[in-house]
Amino acid sequence: MSASDKISAAGDKLKGNAKEAAGRVTGDDSQVAEGKLDQAKGDMKQAGANAKESAKDVFDN
Repeated sequence: MSASDKISAAGDKLKGNAKEAAGRVTGDDSQVAEGKLDQAKGDMKQAGANAKESAKDVFDN
């Protein structure tokens, strides 16, 4: 996983956590949902980058 992929995935997760927390504090269910979506996006980016790295390792050997 490249450094930029890690940063991007972590950024999405962090942004999602902040949105979800803010939504919970203000009672905004829409913002809570957006936060969870952002976190899921970060997880998907991380999973995709890990799969890409794993495939690269398999084919490089």
